[in-house]
Amino acid sequence: MLQIDLWKRIVIWGVVALGLLLALPNAFYPRVESHNDAVKALETGASDSELVDQAGLWPDWMPSGLVNLGLDLRGGAHLLAEVQVEDVYQSRIESMWPEVRDLLREERDRVGPIRLQPTQSAELRVRLLEKPDEAEHAASLVRGLARPVSSLTGAGASDIEVTTEGDEIVIRLSEAEQRATDERTVRQALEIIRRRIDEVGTREPTIQRQGSDRILIQVPGVGSAAELKQIIGTTAQLTFQPVVGRTQNAEESPGAGNEVLPAMDQDDTYYILERAPVVTGDELVDAQPDFDQNGRPAVSFRFDPTGARKFGDYTAANIGSPFAIVLDNEVISAPVIQSHIPGGSGIITGNFTVEESTHLAVLLRAGALPAGLDFLEERTIGPELGADSIEAGKIACAVAFILVLVFMVVSYGTFGLFANIALIINVGLIFGLLSLIGATLTLPGIAGIVLTIGMAVDANVLVFERIREEMKTAKGPARAIELGYEKALSAITDANITTFITALILYSMGSGPVRGFAITLGLGIITSVFTAIFVTRLIVVMWFERKRPKTVLQGRSLRLVPSDTKWDFFRRWRLSLGISAVLIVVASASFLVQGLNYGIDFRGGTTIRTESAQPVDIGAYRDAIQSMQLGDVTITEVFDPTFGDDQNVAMIRIQAQDDTESVPAEVIAGVESALQSVAPDLKFTSVESVGPKVSGELIQTAILAVALAIGAVLVYIWLRFEWQFALGAVVALVHDVVLTIGIFSELQIQFDLAIIAALLTIVGYSLNDTVVVFDRVRENLRKYKKKSLAEVLNLSINETLSRTMMTSVTTLLALLALYFLGGDVIRGFVFAMIWGVIVGTYSSIFVASTVLLWLGVKRDWSKPDANQGNQFANVDA
Repeated sequence: MLQIDLWKRIVIWGVVALGLLLALPNAFYPRVESHNDAVKALETGASDSELVDQAGLWPDWMPSGLVNLGLDLRGGAHLLAEVQVEDVYQSRIESMWPEVRDLLREERDRVGPIRLQPTQSAELRVRLLEKPDEAEHAASLVRGLARPVSSLTGAGASDIEVTTEGDEIVIRLSEAEQRATDERTVRQALEIIRRRIDEVGTREPTIQRQGSDRILIQVPGVGSAAELKQIIGTTAQLTFQPVVGRTQNAEESPGAGNEVLPAMDQDDTYYILERAPVVTGDELVDAQPDFDQNGRPAVSFRFDPTGARKFGDYTAANIGSPFAIVLDNEVISAPVIQSHIPGGSGIITGNFTVEESTHLAVLLRAGALPAGLDFLEERTIGPELGADSIEAGKIACAVAFILVLVFMVVSYGTFGLFANIALIINVGLIFGLLSLIGATLTLPGIAGIVLTIGMAVDANVLVFERIREEMKTAKGPARAIELGYEKALSAITDANITTFITALILYSMGSGPVRGFAITLGLGIITSVFTAIFVTRLIVVMWFERKRPKTVLQGRSLRLVPSDTKWDFFRRWRLSLGISAVLIVVASASFLVQGLNYGIDFRGGTTIRTESAQPVDIGAYRDAIQSMQLGDVTITEVFDPTFGDDQNVAMIRIQAQDDTESVPAEVIAGVESALQSVAPDLKFTSVESVGPKVSGELIQTAILAVALAIGAVLVYIWLRFEWQFALGAVVALVHDVVLTIGIFSELQIQFDLAIIAALLTIVGYSLNDTVVVFDRVRENLRKYKKKSLAEVLNLSINETLSRTMMTSVTTLLALLALYFLGGDVIRGFVFAMIWGVIVGTYSSIFVASTVLLWLGVKRDWSKPDANQGNQFANVDA
């Protein structure tokens, strides 16, 4: 019976209502955003009538979670920093020298005099000058300084390893301590970066660990990556070190255990300092901008009890001696200790401005970065480009939505209207889930939603086509609807699981915008299946209960293929495979001869996007930067039909040189200055820099992601079908990937990380089509036991042809809207998707099925059919 229990109806509509309620705040984005900011400010203790008014813009009892807008939609700065964890080993081991020295001095009668030896490694080498035979005894004493490693992985291990080499004692950090130090260093750097950015008061920053020693930093609203680097890039390592002497020779040998550091703002003045500090900035509890006794800007500071005791003891014992205050390996000042300073507080004076003293106080309050940062990737997105991207995304989504809605109504009439209602609910549920998990929406994420709009109708099309087929058996509309949903379930499940696998691989292997695309694609698959299986079915049942029609889905006004086709798809299989073979040869030859036009994601370098009111003059731009000798520079004009031809957009791509990790910030600034001398009104809407180290890793990751996706698909289809089906599907996938790479090579369209996301999505989409055909093949092999495999394949393709064409057309409608209206930033990505839909549809019909025909299918027909209880019979091509 065509019925749904009352409790199921309540659950379905309850889920829909909850999802739409969670999505509702996004329809009032500026108002809810102001409300959230005001509430956060009030919770921190701020009191302002304006804040109270802003907090009242949205009811407190309503959900207020919003989909965060990514940098490409809001503008801001992006950095990928690598923490130089090895730097910590040196300072960590050097800090042990005073303790080792004092310990061995107490045993001077037995071990004799000692001397610290210079070394280039992260180790201490202590030489016994007169009694080398006592080296092992001295080493045993030093081993007593060892402490257990404070980590779970290093349980039971000591933090140092002490060995002897002749008359020298060698002290190194143990491997367990190095691993524990790496973990602590990255965690500490992550927390300090978060504190520094929070001090500035930016909105919704993204600061997260990536891999073992990297930190991803994305801050909306920051003017440039250089500005963000200024906030977080300074290590702010503050130390107080004893002064050994003063010199004007930077190359002078300081002696073992000492170092030579320059004086800040004093040319040709250097200080020789003991390398081991007495007190460090780690023991600071507060730092505030202040003024010295002469009214000059300064920074006052206060130590914690441990630091205060150390500071007080040292000043008491060294009255009359100079004491250096060192910030990031520069001596700010070296005052003479006049008296005992017991309180643990003091003041840092120097040649500061008010802004510099305030900035220094912020850095010191946030804490010192434990190690230096190497910025591997930098991106700046201007707010103008972000606003344009939002506008383009809105237009593309609206047009795609309207095209699909109209197409479905024209194709399926009343049932098309039901599918449209489910589609609107589907998009609402996607935004509800994105708001619930606090996901960040990027421009590729919008592309994922538009793609979902095109693909979401696929499950409904599968059901509607099956209902239409069942109506031919004269079982009545109620039974036809019930069987339509029942028989389409297997194809819907298999097709969406395979696409979901690619989304998971995209999410786990990708980063930034690619991961944003994966999130929206994955959530879109979940919501699409829910709305097709439950929501649309419930709407159809409710309509059927009221109308009781005599027939359904008969007499459609639009047919992309005839209602009953009996085409022989293998009649000219040599021609179809010959075309594929020729295209693959052309694609491979193009790839081998001219390769791909790799973007900076894969080549390393910098891309600067400019906009101007004046027409782009590529020759003048090139002449302006010619004298800078930047090597491989490409300047192209970009035409964006979304906003007409008055934007005058140009892209300047500078490849990173072999001896540099990326294009330096001063070079980028020089390029911008040179270009503005030619076009004074030039605006730099985005700047992206990627170092060769990251670009090389991205290539490896991209290849691995595609291989994993194909491998996962092979395993899944093998488990669900048989190995012949899996091999046929994989051959079709490789066919689609090779042809897509080939057309990018032939047309020299820029190939970047987003195209890898497109390739993986093509894998999922092509597989979706292939699985639907194979699912019908499996069903017909059980149904028509005496037909040859070729006949079964032809019959199955003909039966699913209408669905294949409907899904392809709806997806292409959405993608074409995105291609022409979504802006130039993602045009290459969308082009790859359009091409992938075309070749994917072709390969699912001709390539995968032909390979399956060649391989043959041998079934064990002794197994009973799950649906009909019949016995299988051998079918061999």
